[in-house]
Formats: sequence, C-alpha cells, structure tokens
Amino acid sequence: MTAYLLDWCGLLVRWLHVIAGIAWIGASFYFVWLDNHLEPPADEEHADRGVAGELWAVHGGGFYHSQKYRIAPAVLPPTLHWFYWEAYTTWLSGFALLCLMYFYRAEAYLIDPSVAALSKPQAIGIALGALVGSWLIYDSLSRSRLARNPRALAAAIALMIAAEEWGLCQLFSGRGAFMVFGSAIGTIMVANVLLIIIPGQRELVLAKREGRLPDPGPGQRGKQRSVHNTYFTLPVVFVMISSHYSMTYATRYNWLVLIAMSFAGACIRAWFVARHKPAPLRGRYAHLTGALGVITLLGLMVALAPASVTGSASVEGAQVQQIVEQRCLPCHAAHPTSFGFSAPPNGVVLETLNETRAHSTEVRQQLAMRSMPLGNLTKMTDAERATLLQWIGDGVTP
Repeated sequence: MTAYLLDWCGLLVRWLHVIAGIAWIGASFYFVWLDNHLEPPADEEHADRGVAGELWAVHGGGFYHSQKYRIAPAVLPPTLHWFYWEAYTTWLSGFALLCLMYFYRAEAYLIDPSVAALSKPQAIGIALGALVGSWLIYDSLSRSRLARNPRALAAAIALMIAAEEWGLCQLFSGRGAFMVFGSAIGTIMVANVLLIIIPGQRELVLAKREGRLPDPGPGQRGKQRSVHNTYFTLPVVFVMISSHYSMTYATRYNWLVLIAMSFAGACIRAWFVARHKPAPLRGRYAHLTGALGVITLLGLMVALAPASVTGSASVEGAQVQQIVEQRCLPCHAAHPTSFGFSAPPNGVVLETLNETRAHSTEVRQQLAMRSMPLGNLTKMTDAERATLLQWIGDGVTP
C-alpha cells in the first residue's frame, strides 16, 4: 500500500510540476518574444506618454495591443498583473519530486556504489549543498566585475556549470546526477525571480507610487537575470525528460553528454531569441548558434550509437532465467517485491523467458548502458550482464 500511495503522490506532484513549468516557461518565452518584436510607437502622443515600444497581435479571434513604457506610465493602473507564482510552484513541486524520488529512494535513484560509496545522508547532503552552492556561486559571478562584460560573464557561468556537471557525475548515479544538476539550475532560475527580478519590479512600483525617480539598477539586474533564465530553460527541460532515455545518463562519459546537451539547448534557445529580433539587430552570426546546437546533437547521436553484440557460444535459457529471477524480478514482476514499486517499471514484466524475449530490445539497451538494475540493488555481476547480452545477441528477438 505504501508503494501504491507513493506512486499516486509522484503522479500528482509530477502533473503539477509539468503544468506549472508550462505556465512559467510559456510566460518567459512570450515576454522575450514580445520584447524582441516591439516597434517604436506610431502615434507621437504615445511616445510623449513614455511608451518605448508597442506591438499589435491577433489571437483567439481578437486583436491585442501591447505597449512597453521606458520607465513607467504617468499614473499607475489600479490592477497590475505579476508573473511569479508559476516559477515558485514549478520549483516547489520539482523539489517535492526530488525528495519523493531521489531522496526517499536514494538507494535506487541517487546512489551508485560503483561511482561513489555514499551513504544515504551523505548523498542527500551533497545534493542539497549543490542546490544552495550553485546559486551562491552564480550570484557572486553575476554581481562581480564580470557583469560589465556579458560575454565574459556568460563564459564564467558556462565554466561553472560544466564543472558542476562533471562533479555531480563523479558522485551520483547517472540518472541522479542529471536530476540534481537540473534541480540546481532550476534553483538558480527561481532564486533569480524571488531575490532579483520581483524585488526590482516592486521597487519600480513603489518609487512610482511615492513619486520618486526609479533607480534603474534593480531593473537592469532583473533584465540580466531574466536573460540568463531564458538560456537555462532548454537544458533544464532536457533534464526533466532525460530519465526516459538511459542512453544519455548511463554512459561512461555521461558528464560529457550532459555538457553537450546543455550547450546544444542554450545554442538553440539563443538562435530563437536572435531570430525574433528585427533583421538589423540580429547580428551577422545569428544563425551560427542554431547550427552549433544541431551539429552538437548530431555528434551525440553518432557518439552514443550502440555497438552490435554477437555471441560466440550458445547460452542456455535456464541460465538466463536464473539470472533474470535473481537480478530483475524484484522490480520487473507482476507484483514487485522491491521497496517502493507497486507495479513493474514501464509495465515491463520478465517472469518468463517468453516475456524476456518480447522485451529483449529494451533489456539489451538497459544492460548495455548499465542503467539496470537501478543502482544495481540486486548486485548483478559483470559476468551475468555479459551472459544476458550474449543470449540476446544470439538472436532471441521475436
């Protein structure tokens, strides 16, 4: 019953996380797009009122007219719409999932003894430290002299992120390392909203209400962090879906895969941002970032292609069944006995040889990538793994 309730908690929290994430990312993407499509106001009266740019759009059967002020309107409207609960809800639900999946069941999802012999408290402590430390280092870089040079700051942040990706993959299971990294970047993003962007907007509103000239500093910092957040978005979305693709996290050089995917995501996002700008402002190399992202993805596809497996000697079915019963069935049975599982992962049941044959393609991939058994909880040996791969290589696929 406990495992069943955990599954339901995981489902509902994950559902909330995806919904909130769509709302946050959608709002972020829309406002970046909006800023890049603003045109000087056609009406001089609007320009005299402080309007810096405007945009006309049609959607859902109606016309919309958006305007952005250089600083603020002469009179604040009675209702101002803020965008922050989407970010907070995304992070809170994501952290709840991290606790539910990767902390509560750290032995299966976070710890890999073949990577680092960590105890459960040690693994959780390091993961939490990564979340807090990532923000502190990033914030320090963004407040340093490097902030005067956006390219130098971007390079420093990229080096920090790459170092963190490498370090996490030396401590946790591939799947766990990816997820802790995504949580760390998500923490940076939501801290930017909570501690920089929203306070800057509140100061702007307060200054206007008190009749003071707004300090441009908080607004400039908020704009800087908002730009950073938009480039963090695609790497974080990749991490959110990476657990479904063991070919990315269960490889020997998984840290390189994570760095490459983060680089590709940031490049593709940069291309989208550039192409939304008016042609004169796109720059000479606007399409280069998109091309770099695509080339990186194609390179990964080639590098991660599985090698063919062929057997030199026949393997007995009874031997295979014995290995599967000892190492796989605790999770992949109709009624799993492994703690935390109320149903077999992905619905894959391996109770008979025929069922193992039917799923031989998936079994082969998980074995070759060393992503199963989870955390090697059942202590499958390299010899047993090789035996199963050889049996599959002998041509047992249906």
